[in-house]
Amino acid sequence: MDVYEVGGAVRDWLLGQPVKDRDWVVVGATPEQMLAAGYKQVGADFPVFLHPETREEYALARTERKSGHGYHGFEVHSAPDVTLEEDLKRRDLTVNAMARDAEGHLVDPFGGEQDLADRVLRHVSPAFAEDPLRILRTARFAARLAPMGFEVAEETMTLMRSMVVEGEVDHLVPERVWQETRRALHEARPRVFFEVLEACGALAVVMPEIASPLEVREGGLSALARAVAISDATEVRFGALSSKLEADTADAFSERLRVPNSCRDIAVSSAALPRWPRPLSADWVEKLIEKADAWRRPERFEQLLMVMEACGLDAQAAARVREARSRAAGVEPRALMKEGYQGKALGEAIAARRRQAIEQVVEGEADDA
Repeated sequence: MDVYEVGGAVRDWLLGQPVKDRDWVVVGATPEQMLAAGYKQVGADFPVFLHPETREEYALARTERKSGHGYHGFEVHSAPDVTLEEDLKRRDLTVNAMARDAEGHLVDPFGGEQDLADRVLRHVSPAFAEDPLRILRTARFAARLAPMGFEVAEETMTLMRSMVVEGEVDHLVPERVWQETRRALHEARPRVFFEVLEACGALAVVMPEIASPLEVREGGLSALARAVAISDATEVRFGALSSKLEADTADAFSERLRVPNSCRDIAVSSAALPRWPRPLSADWVEKLIEKADAWRRPERFEQLLMVMEACGLDAQAAARVREARSRAAGVEPRALMKEGYQGKALGEAIAARRRQAIEQVVEGEADDA
């Protein structure tokens, strides 16, 4: 059997980028031979094995044949006579269809190295059109590699547009759309993911809520671009993306994509928050703290505030809001009880002292102690 390192690890090696995950293809082997060598089979749809020591994935070389709609509509063939080139040909982009042998020699039958040099994301073959998930993957790679100048090849963009027109994208299920979107939110330039989807027409199919009108899409993408510099939390980035939607639309968008509850909560709550005044007012800060449930859920409050920063709340104002919450949270019920407050009067005293702390900070009257 022959073993080759394939895919993203080879691409990143050629780009001089850190290699995080390594994948391997085994040519000329059977499942029985892999098991006899100590590998553990984990693939249900096709033979994938874990190395007994490194736990890295080793897949037997395979081909795929279209048998239905969507990304599940494939028949997989794996056998010892499947060649490395046949295995690489089923991959999405030329930059992901390269391999290295045991001596470190590059195997590049589809021009991936040249496309890396030209900063182009190009499909390997017309079979790209058989799997609509490849549109999302291409958009995500564009978001990852955009800082290095990569763009989607025009012929690939044309092919993706035809896939949208022919209805292939309609067969993508929400879970896979969210999976790729979540990963895209953590790429170097997440907004490029959505821009590529918009350019090929897929955004209106998979995420119509943010596709139009223009001010919703551009406003959300601008907020997302700012959120990247503020937080790496998925909740904050998704909240920024959804920030120009009405609360009920943000809720429907989150439900349809089946996003985690934490992301849905931040997206809907951000959309429902009142626009901040200029200058800040104690009334607004107090209302924000209450709506954000900041006393019980300070982390949620912080995420909402970061979404607001991504939407244009300046850093100085955000710092003042944080300080106001911190000062107000320092009001000690026990100290008030020692002063004789109890029952309803205690609750009123806590609210009054918190309000006083908020006013002092917002109006710039708090001391530095």
